[in-house]
Amino acid sequence: MTAAVNDTQVVIVGAGQAGLAVAYYLRRFELAPGSDFVIYDRGPGTGGAWQHRWDALRLGSAHHVTDLPGMAELGLSFETADRLLPAKDIVAGYYRRYEDHYGLDVRRPISVHRVFDRGADLVVAHSEGETRTRVVVNASGTWGAPFIPWYPGMDGFRGRHVHTSHYVSAEEFAGQDVVVVGGGTSAIGFLLELEGVASALTWATRRPVDFRDESELTIEGGVAAVAQQDAAARAGAALPSIVSGTGVPRTRRIAAGIDRGLLVERPMFSRVEPDGVRWEDGSFTRADAIIWATGFRPELRHLAPLRLREKAGGLTVASGASWQDPRIFLAGYGPQASTIGANRAGRVIARQVVAQL
Repeated sequence: MTAAVNDTQVVIVGAGQAGLAVAYYLRRFELAPGSDFVIYDRGPGTGGAWQHRWDALRLGSAHHVTDLPGMAELGLSFETADRLLPAKDIVAGYYRRYEDHYGLDVRRPISVHRVFDRGADLVVAHSEGETRTRVVVNASGTWGAPFIPWYPGMDGFRGRHVHTSHYVSAEEFAGQDVVVVGGGTSAIGFLLELEGVASALTWATRRPVDFRDESELTIEGGVAAVAQQDAAARAGAALPSIVSGTGVPRTRRIAAGIDRGLLVERPMFSRVEPDGVRWEDGSFTRADAIIWATGFRPELRHLAPLRLREKAGGLTVASGASWQDPRIFLAGYGPQASTIGANRAGRVIARQVVAQL
């Protein structure tokens, strides 16, 4: 029989940027962590998805990391963090201090399996039992739902398929012929790291890369990206990729890679063959590995029993609230994605949650 867990008023699923931002404001509105609201996080440690990223990734070489609300009270800021250290270590360390300082009492590692109705209550079924609640704030992010597009012949490839979520280091591809797929900053980062380590590198993208003449990717200011995400969320459609609205900043490192002929993309191959990829023009490129830097999808499988998904492929969400079920809030979804505006969303969602209690 499923173990019983104490009831609460609010369950937050996920302790990444979006989940912690909501928790901070709930606490500001005088809800008590651990009793009035509970945070379940499946990660073994702090840092959300950042704890799983590869060692070579540094702050400033990926999407902008925004400070959590109230982080200044601890004397911390990602703007002044040591950019020589692995980004995953910095984020995990700052988040650990943040959770401790505000007493957020995050329960981990706990995996949420299902959210469903039982009478008038919502029930959150997880790896330690069940929790009855009035409101669920889903902040599960995307890291647990990697996306790899299908191409003919993929199953017959004799090399390795490696998604961003399983990339560890360039050294594991030493001396290999590698094809990198994807038009965002992760794909570019892999190419720069693999240069001089892999035997041969080829870059494939579905569309031409939109290089922008900025020195840093500041998605907070990406009005077009926010508008695209918001329109899709309000329509219940599948969310577009972030990079399709922001482009890629032409930093000095990236510009140098373009100048020396490393960062030159090819249109996507038409199929995968046992020893490589075949292009539309009939030419062939040998490959020992294909790295799929093709992004993620929102992780929403545990919400499936509530039947929130629309025929258009997404959830209808406005200001962080589900239009299908007013008890469900989605922090970090669509225009509130953590790299766009999770902190602002935290206050908006927290206010709506408190109004329901």
